[in-house]
Amino acid sequence: MNVSLVGNITQPKYLRDSFSSAVTRNVIVVGLCISINYINGTLVHTFIKHEIFTGNPRYILFIHMVFNDMIQLMIAVVLHILSYTVFTLNVSFCCVLLMSVIFTTLNTPLNLATMAIERYIAICNPLRHAQICTVRKTYILIGLIWVLSAIQVLPDLFILLATKPLTFFYSNIPCIRDYMFDNPYIVEKRNVVYIIYLTFVWLTIVYTYLKIMFVAKATNSDARKARSTIILHGIQLLMCMLTFVGPFLDRLLAEMFPLFIIDTRFSSYLVIQIMPRFISPIVYGMRDQMFCKYLKRYLLCTIYVTGANKENKTQA
Repeated sequence: MNVSLVGNITQPKYLRDSFSSAVTRNVIVVGLCISINYINGTLVHTFIKHEIFTGNPRYILFIHMVFNDMIQLMIAVVLHILSYTVFTLNVSFCCVLLMSVIFTTLNTPLNLATMAIERYIAICNPLRHAQICTVRKTYILIGLIWVLSAIQVLPDLFILLATKPLTFFYSNIPCIRDYMFDNPYIVEKRNVVYIIYLTFVWLTIVYTYLKIMFVAKATNSDARKARSTIILHGIQLLMCMLTFVGPFLDRLLAEMFPLFIIDTRFSSYLVIQIMPRFISPIVYGMRDQMFCKYLKRYLLCTIYVTGANKENKTQA
């Protein structure tokens, strides 16, 4: 494994897994990807099929996060598999993959902050919630999330195009962000932007939590539930932040466990890239009673159909 995603999870070229270990790791990653995206796909299907969700800003933001996670996870797993098979990629193709992963990774914290604000308005200003949080405004906000992510990422691409010769884009390199965007200015800009970006998101979540907490003291059950939801936003944001501290975490683990670099980096990959995508459907889909009620219909239907098919085959 020698490919980095957003967290720059790299390892020296002379470190390689054994064939059996490589197969095992890839089976684990692909299995988790299929399982998580199956659940996420069912969530998206449930959302699309019912107007009660498509007309609710809360569920629109939730499904946007789920869809965003599906894209991020699929590309992350593709990069992981390619790191074991081809080792290096064409720069242009690698650039498309990395930009897609970076876009979707940056979207997640902003989406969490937007969801926290929506809950804050619903609890602290319920009379104006329907007026402020409309479906149209929600889709505009989603577009704004992508624009803000683009503002952070596209300058790196423009600097790359301006500083690298044309031949560079036809060459092959390890598909690692620091190999692709190695200009010192890009690295410095990225660090500053990340600090500002994450500080804004954290302040938003903390502010909405404190506001809702004061309302929850009046023993309003909806407010208590919203407060718990904001806490979960914070926990998920902490897991998202692991992506941004990935390089430091890798170096620290390598110094602490120099004989297990491959193992620690694979574990780091699972925690940073896979686990946050696993939490979203469980925390937001299964926890929401209304959504879970409709979701069970499709999951139970799938189980029933599978069981019926097996029974028919047995009888045949």
